[in-house]
Amino acid sequence: MKQKIEGLLLHAFAALKTSGVIDQSVVPNIVVERTRDASHGDFSSNMALTLAKTAKTNPKQLAEKIIALLPQDKHIINVELAGPGFINFFVDRNAQYDIIKRIHNEGPGFGLSNIGAGKKVQVEFVSANPTGPLHVGHGRGAAYGSVVADLLEAVGFNVHREYYVNDAGRQMDILATSIWLRYLEVCGEVLPFPSNAYRGDYVRDIAWNIHNTAGNEYRRPAELIVENIPLDEPQGGDKETHIDAMIVRAKTLLGTSLYRDFFQMGLNTILEDIKDDLEEFGVDYQQWFSEQQLMEDGSVDIAVARLRAGGHLYEQDGAVWFASSKLGDEKDRVVIRENGQYTYFASDIAYHMNKLDRGFDQIVDIWGADHHGYVPRIKAAITALGTDEAKLKVLLVQFAILYRGDEKVQMSTRSGEFVTLRQLRNEVGKDAARFFYVMRRSEQHMDFDLKLATSKSNENPVFYVQYAYARVCSVLRQLDEKGWERNLLSGMDNRTRLTEEHEVNLVTILARYPEVLERAALQYEPHQLVQYLRELATAFHTYYNAHQFLVDDAQIRDARLNLICAVKQVLSNGLGLLNITTPESM
Repeated sequence: MKQKIEGLLLHAFAALKTSGVIDQSVVPNIVVERTRDASHGDFSSNMALTLAKTAKTNPKQLAEKIIALLPQDKHIINVELAGPGFINFFVDRNAQYDIIKRIHNEGPGFGLSNIGAGKKVQVEFVSANPTGPLHVGHGRGAAYGSVVADLLEAVGFNVHREYYVNDAGRQMDILATSIWLRYLEVCGEVLPFPSNAYRGDYVRDIAWNIHNTAGNEYRRPAELIVENIPLDEPQGGDKETHIDAMIVRAKTLLGTSLYRDFFQMGLNTILEDIKDDLEEFGVDYQQWFSEQQLMEDGSVDIAVARLRAGGHLYEQDGAVWFASSKLGDEKDRVVIRENGQYTYFASDIAYHMNKLDRGFDQIVDIWGADHHGYVPRIKAAITALGTDEAKLKVLLVQFAILYRGDEKVQMSTRSGEFVTLRQLRNEVGKDAARFFYVMRRSEQHMDFDLKLATSKSNENPVFYVQYAYARVCSVLRQLDEKGWERNLLSGMDNRTRLTEEHEVNLVTILARYPEVLERAALQYEPHQLVQYLRELATAFHTYYNAHQFLVDDAQIRDARLNLICAVKQVLSNGLGLLNITTPESM
């Protein structure tokens, strides 16, 4: 019905142009919203208010002209002017019931649209450093990113899902060195383990695997490793200086080729683990993009050259700086260090250059909220590369914080004290984890309640929604047990007999699904879909508790069965977009 009213207003807009009230160059921006108060009708539009300035007329007078130009429609029983220029539409109640037939006819396609018109959108999310397993904090970005991508696809965008693998740089060197030091311990060498190295059990596991394959091939004496190395933090030194010196020592004693064995073994093992975790969590990618690729194919060189050619770089204190402060950043940024090496930022510039060169209409980056300060410098880089920064949309996700009772669980990849996404999934299940992760706005703080997520009660929101679906399935099984058959056509013919308050409410909620889906996609807000499904489930459970469905009156019975089957279909469609299962019994 919303789309129908938008069409009527578009017809009136065209007539305004023809009559000269509106200039031919004006582009329509027609917004139709459901009213909050039934006395104001079912739908309302502020079209007259938005066009009044362009038309150089009073909004009320313009609204009157629009109303006069609206085509007749049998489903619209009244149109009223309200307030400063709102146009309110009153819909024939019987027309509302057509949504049941539409849901039945469109099935899994109900709610889908083509508003995206095939525009190419790249969504990059998670992109955690492959230096350790994914933890519960990463899980929120994974669930949020995958649902955002699926919602965009559902409304007609051509979506490309991508994971940026940070497989180059200092953190990977710290990982490789950490694995080698643990390997030396397996070989029997005794030496202090750096405070800034990676300490998780997974590091030891990789070290053991290398030793099981290669024996003592990579063993070097402990005294050569620690000789003249700067003190670590516990000994009064600097932990960063210490670990950097250990990296250099590892590369020197092993040589490039053997050191690379540890680097690649760490990368390959952890990346495969991440891929397995995300696949089991219902997250798929079209591409895993390697940072190393940017180095090897010269992309970073090209990006820096483009910035230099545009006059955006300068040299100072032996380093090369990007003048990002002139383009909205709080300060300038180094892209080439004094030692001639590129910074992480240089790689990120090259990666975004690559995205732009691939021809995406929109780039969506989903980052942890701790990266909020990074947004202005990336936008500055995009502008410097000659592209409108509006092409980039950065969405920030607060890490979820896990509690066991009143105790907050530590989540530090470096220390190894964290709960992995795999552990969370094994404990609460994929469905509960994904549902809980997208229940709130991505930028809102979130405490993950393990006890609630595993409970089989109405207080558990994912259980509550799934139980609504299962209850419909149960009713249909009871229908079979009674030896009755559902007459679909009779139910459709008698759908206007669904006059109980709970039935009217359900029909209204069902009709809103396409609007909710479209809004959730365009606003990158999966929580809107979650809230809708909870509202639909609540309305169904209330209806279930108040009325019998399998009554003797066959016409009422069929009409009610069609209604609850429509509920079942919409629950299936919505949960499917969240990649959450629909159990038929619970």
